[in-house]
Amino acid sequence: MLCKFSYISLLMLLTVNSFGQQKQQYNLASMHEKGKLQAVNREWVKVHSADSYIKVSQQGGEGIVWLPTPDFKSGTIEVVMRGKDVFQQSFIGVVFHGLNDSTYDAVYCRPFNFFAEDSVRRIHAIQYISHPVYTWKKLRAEQNALYEKGLLLPPDPNDWFTMKLIIDATTIRAFINDATTPSLQVKKLNERQTGKIGLFTGDNSGGDFMSVIITN
Repeated sequence: MLCKFSYISLLMLLTVNSFGQQKQQYNLASMHEKGKLQAVNREWVKVHSADSYIKVSQQGGEGIVWLPTPDFKSGTIEVVMRGKDVFQQSFIGVVFHGLNDSTYDAVYCRPFNFFAEDSVRRIHAIQYISHPVYTWKKLRAEQNALYEKGLLLPPDPNDWFTMKLIIDATTIRAFINDATTPSLQVKKLNERQTGKIGLFTGDNSGGDFMSVIITN
């Protein structure tokens, strides 16, 4: 009986440890200082404040800051980020299942549309894309309002907010701050099941990013 009890106890400990090791929090400012971030079509600097963060430069084209994380398959990705309420100058989000600089999935927000008076702009607040095939232009032209939505409880477009993605083999759900209902729920548009994670900024856009939590 003693041997059996010891075996069961050890198994429970290993299970708990295994789950604990799957959750990782990444301090982006610290990673920048250690030279662990890799930027594509962007530059960034560390900003010292009450909470340090990285500021990604505002440039044309789409930019990615790749994180030195293991390939991600399924689970959750939470990012604390900040854009600005300036029309067409704030596209910020997360890249996942990335194969390279041009082949990846992403979910991003357009803070300048969070409280837009135009109802059409408001439903373009959060977007899913799957490059290189399914760009936002293609999705909007062929399947309008399916892969982009308005936010249920929009945050201040000039302040920090959290976007949490829950990703499985076929479905992506995006939650803003403490919302319990997803603002966006879509089916994946490709068969990739694993890949790199990065920070996303769209055309003529920069953004501020504080931390990322990844749970596999």
